[in-house]
Amino acid sequence: MQWQLPPTPDVPQWFIEAVKPYCPLSEGTFAAQLLWQRGIQTPEELIPFLDADAYTPMSPFAFGEEMEWAVKRLQTAREAGEKVAIWGDFDADGITSTSVLWDGLGAFFRQGDSLCYYIPNRLTESHGLNEGGIEGLASQGVSLIVTCDTGSTNLREIEVAKQWGIEVIVTDHHTLPPQRPGVVAIINPRYFSETHPLYHLSGVAVAYKLVEALYTTLPDVPEKPLTELLDLVAIGLIADLVELRGDCRYLAQRGIQQLQTQLKNPTRPGVAKLLSFCRGNGDRPTDISFGLGPRINAVSRIHGDATFCVELLTSRDEKRCQQLAEETELANTRRKELQKNVTQAVKQKLAQVDLSTTNIIVLEDPQWSAGVLGLVAGQIAQEYGKPVILLSTGEDQSEFAKGSARSINGIDLYQLIYSQQHLLDKFGGHPYAAGLKIAVENLPAFIEGLNQELRLQFPETGLLRPVVHADIKVTVADLGKALFKELTLLEPCGMGNPVPQLLIENCWFTNLKNKNIVDKNKRKVKYIRTFFEVIDETVSQGFPGIWWGHYQDELPENEPCDAVVELDANPYEKRYEVRLMAVRLRGTQETYSTGLSLQDYILDWRGNFQPQAELEQSPILLKDCPSQWDKVHQKFRQAVSQTRPLALAYPSPDQGTPQEVLMQLVGVFKYLHRTQEKAKLKTLQEKLQLSPASLKVGVDVLIQLGFKVRLSKDSLQVLDFSKRSSLTPELMQPFLDIVSEEQFKRHYFYEVPVESLSSQLVMGNG
Repeated sequence: MQWQLPPTPDVPQWFIEAVKPYCPLSEGTFAAQLLWQRGIQTPEELIPFLDADAYTPMSPFAFGEEMEWAVKRLQTAREAGEKVAIWGDFDADGITSTSVLWDGLGAFFRQGDSLCYYIPNRLTESHGLNEGGIEGLASQGVSLIVTCDTGSTNLREIEVAKQWGIEVIVTDHHTLPPQRPGVVAIINPRYFSETHPLYHLSGVAVAYKLVEALYTTLPDVPEKPLTELLDLVAIGLIADLVELRGDCRYLAQRGIQQLQTQLKNPTRPGVAKLLSFCRGNGDRPTDISFGLGPRINAVSRIHGDATFCVELLTSRDEKRCQQLAEETELANTRRKELQKNVTQAVKQKLAQVDLSTTNIIVLEDPQWSAGVLGLVAGQIAQEYGKPVILLSTGEDQSEFAKGSARSINGIDLYQLIYSQQHLLDKFGGHPYAAGLKIAVENLPAFIEGLNQELRLQFPETGLLRPVVHADIKVTVADLGKALFKELTLLEPCGMGNPVPQLLIENCWFTNLKNKNIVDKNKRKVKYIRTFFEVIDETVSQGFPGIWWGHYQDELPENEPCDAVVELDANPYEKRYEVRLMAVRLRGTQETYSTGLSLQDYILDWRGNFQPQAELEQSPILLKDCPSQWDKVHQKFRQAVSQTRPLALAYPSPDQGTPQEVLMQLVGVFKYLHRTQEKAKLKTLQEKLQLSPASLKVGVDVLIQLGFKVRLSKDSLQVLDFSKRSSLTPELMQPFLDIVSEEQFKRHYFYEVPVESLSSQLVMGNG
């Protein structure tokens, strides 16, 4: 893991003075440094960046004749009484895009009569136009489809629509096809140069520009002001992680201003209710990125069908919106738990992969929920510093695998996967994120092709190492309201203008405690967070913070560290706090304060080996031969956090065959029945070298055999035995299989070279 901090720039005093009036509680030096580092270096750039009133947005007709063709076709449809369908998408950008067109076009077409909308099912249809949906719209008499946040590359489906007598207007922001599709109009900012103010518009912003063009052309028709759509635009823009430059930043700023009004005077009761669930005021981009956006996205991730989200965002019926918002909140809670479980499963698979020879991570599992694969892929890509593709065939073991891909800086994921398009059934996305569908039989060739292509692009494998970026250096004394207000000058943040990453050197952590999330029904969700206080020499009292998705034993307590954090306001606790993004013990790169590299933390004392010399620090001992990576990782994190070596001090796993182990278990049960003694589960596990899982399977087998058992949390008692069955191969097989697998893994952990073990642990620790 590399840590990078840019050199402190020599910011001119005139620039600091220009920023200072916007910082009533501070001198503005931190904000000035950040703005200067990010290329805002003239008054002409600074003032419009900080003040939306000073920015002049582009006309929607900057899209040229494509926009003119779209407006003309919509006018014709309105005058002829045609039925128009909005074809949206199921993520937050797609849902808000659909909502903007539903409300915006609804000013010109009768909603539900001459205007309808269609949202594909995430789990069964995936992104984009599809033939089944088009046929369904044709049967309803639709003659014009307006897409939003999708459609640019659906060349085949557009031709199918033509065959049904349906014309198409595409509004989208995803990668362009090789040639212009056969549509009435395609409004896509990718046709502009990358420096154009409209280039980075997301799907919702493009949809808004189409509505704006209609408002400009037919100003006397709408009854509501165009600005009422801006809160939806801000939600989609910020949730979709596009670069907030040019018109994107302006629309997000204006949209947040509109969003703030929802709690005081709600015109969108569904949005107001979602804000209340995340305890946001609507005045911060984080109310969207950590609040509204994930909640909207969660519906399709859990249920597949997110159609009701458009009603949630656009309906004025308070009672109905309350119901839909509660359903959305529950979906988001379930999403968190599902994401955590899939992440753990992915890491278990990665523990069996030689990452030193793997340039891109591609994994598949039928049990993984397709709805959260994009979230997990993004998390794994950041942690392991490699592009990640996660796929699922679903529990029905389909011949096709569907999933999501996420990239890391510098790697154009779209082009990388596009190089293997001949193996794909379906594919779409942009440089940092993509979705795909592929025949399972093509997966080996697909993985090999991706790795070869990546090796050609990045022959220096060090370029793919994870990097922690920090923007400015601060002390704990700097943290608080004044700095928070100063840093909000850069908001709204996003790609191209990320949330400032603050480096705190030589600090330490105290008052560590874990906590699970509880949903609105008071059920505990397996999504861990660690609370702490951070201190350095500039303060006598700690500053509060949180580390999402981590356990407290992963955080060194009262040890000198470097930390990268984000400063935020916590509306739940009504305080300012930091979010921990990365931490390391004092030192440089991967060398810790002891002078040991991470690899040197592992001592090989397996078998009969005895240390030949006294160690400066006593090691953490792993005495039982493991059968899972979790236990090894836990001990390793403990060793690193305490700056102590980890000694692999377990004996050779000399076990009998799985059949012999089962006979031993039968003998133990007969003894317990005869003596009526209780046995500790942990003692049984150690004696027979079984995991909790394999012991449970063994107990289930013996219950079927005729043993009557009373189980408590930590002990077992055999009450009676009345033989009901024989130990047939069918009865024994589940136990034999799991024991055989565990024995194989124990022999692996006993025999694997310590260098290989170290490299796996280092990657997992990163």
